[in-house]
Amino acid sequence: MKICFATNNPNKIKEVAQLLGEDFQLVGLKEIGCNEELREDQSTLEGNAQQKAEYVFDHYNINCFADDTGLEIEALNSEPGVFSARYAGPQRSDKDNMALVLERLSASTNRKARFRTVISAFIDDQKHFFEGIVEGEIANEYNGDKGFGYDPIFIPKGYSQTFAQMSLEEKNKISHRAIAVRKLVDFLQTNS
Repeated sequence: MKICFATNNPNKIKEVAQLLGEDFQLVGLKEIGCNEELREDQSTLEGNAQQKAEYVFDHYNINCFADDTGLEIEALNSEPGVFSARYAGPQRSDKDNMALVLERLSASTNRKARFRTVISAFIDDQKHFFEGIVEGEIANEYNGDKGFGYDPIFIPKGYSQTFAQMSLEEKNKISHRAIAVRKLVDFLQTNS
């Protein structure tokens, strides 16, 4: 089955392609000729994911899915949440976002956090949602050079390394996106 992942992020496409396996032909926005920046102006992760997937399905007539992910930090009242990509401003800088998180947590002993991914899929005119959550904590400093986003400061529960210190294979066993994608894959395999 050919399916579009509504993203231009090559790191996300690489992660998800590995999880989908050979039963699916995964294409990104560029492969379907979508060069515009998809809007993410909803107040929830679910809303943003649905907005992107619905746009691609309506305009390109292809089965597709989109995700939105938020880092939710307990001591910051679940911030940055839906604003994770632009937490430190519209420049969407991973480095600036992580610096702001570390600054705001500098006096806090509560480092509990979680990553939450929501996938909205439009498959054969039907809308579906899948969620993945991984609990963890925020490190005191950056560690690792793999991954993207907040990976260098997020330590998943039960581990001593950040996501950015793990191989893609290790991360894909436990990450929030991997959990949500596995639910999507199970659904697609069962219903195709």
